[in-house]
Amino acid sequence: MNRANASETDKQQCQPAAPALEGEDLTVSRSPVLELREVSCAYEPNRPAVEQITFTVHQGEILCLLGPSGCGKTTILRAIAGFERVIAGKIALSGQLVSSRDTMVPTEQRHIGMVFQEYALFPHLRVDKNIAFGLSHLSRIQQKAIVDDLLALTGLHGLEHRYPHELSGGQQQRVALARALALRPVLLLLDEPFSNLDPDMASRMRQDLHALLRQTKTTAILVTHDHDEAFAMADRVAVLNRGRLEQFDTPEAIYHLPTTPFVADFVGQADFISGIVTNDLVTTEIGEFPNTRNLPTGTNVVVMIRPDDIHIVPTKGADAHILGRQFKGSENVYTIQLPSGQIVHSSESSLSIYHVGTAIALRVVATHTVLFPQQPGPRADT
Repeated sequence: MNRANASETDKQQCQPAAPALEGEDLTVSRSPVLELREVSCAYEPNRPAVEQITFTVHQGEILCLLGPSGCGKTTILRAIAGFERVIAGKIALSGQLVSSRDTMVPTEQRHIGMVFQEYALFPHLRVDKNIAFGLSHLSRIQQKAIVDDLLALTGLHGLEHRYPHELSGGQQQRVALARALALRPVLLLLDEPFSNLDPDMASRMRQDLHALLRQTKTTAILVTHDHDEAFAMADRVAVLNRGRLEQFDTPEAIYHLPTTPFVADFVGQADFISGIVTNDLVTTEIGEFPNTRNLPTGTNVVVMIRPDDIHIVPTKGADAHILGRQFKGSENVYTIQLPSGQIVHSSESSLSIYHVGTAIALRVVATHTVLFPQQPGPRADT
């Protein structure tokens, strides 16, 4: 079984990835639109739904709140919108305090746009009237100009006289988005907006929505439980677990450099291999890795391994073997049993087909080495 290299190059590659948006550091170059400081909310006394949540969203940034059901994503969104009171901490919009223990600026005064999971369109109003619903303070000419612009932006021209029930799910979502953008909100909130769409439509709508948010320079927060959706949409991701913020970082750093076993497991398949520190290396059953945390010799750790870090080399007489194969279209994911009984996974090309029971050696090419203290890694809550 080949051993992993522990070169200086590996150590350098373990540094966090640069922020998205072509390397631009949003925290430096753009002004804050939303700030949460030590925010806690509770539906029952002494049982916080979210605790001590702190993060900042900057102008033009797309943030995803990511986590399993019941982790507090929607509670945070509702608190930002003004639907839920905070029991501790502060929320500020464009520098103005809008929520604290003693402050509660009404939702309608926060200048926030919202797209709900069910879209909440008015069934008795046609598309153009749905979009114009919040524009009654403007003249008809002004309303028409805004509606026409949004019909063009969202690809709804020709559908303006239809009722919601005459539209597809994707078209209904576009109407809800256009209605939210009509008031030119300082912040757009999207609560699981793709959950009612089939996978192909959801993928197309993600691309369209991402392009639209960029084109309109809209600051947005998207709630999702799907890490693929978060990675495709977000400049930064806030991973939540049981009401607490586990990690807040770029999608690249969340995936390659998770700070907890929960994050590692939730944002993509991960295996955790036991190892022991020996000087500058961590020795494991599948090879040696850099001691990226400078832990003392003798420390017991686990190394996070992704399926794309492990490659199969069929080898007669080898002491690992294939237990199963999952065909996923563009790839095959193999389940492998090591001599100790430890199970790991390997992602191979869809054209690389190996039979169950094949004896194999492993070639490990881990771009990033992530170490955790030796303890059972918690699984994602589902």
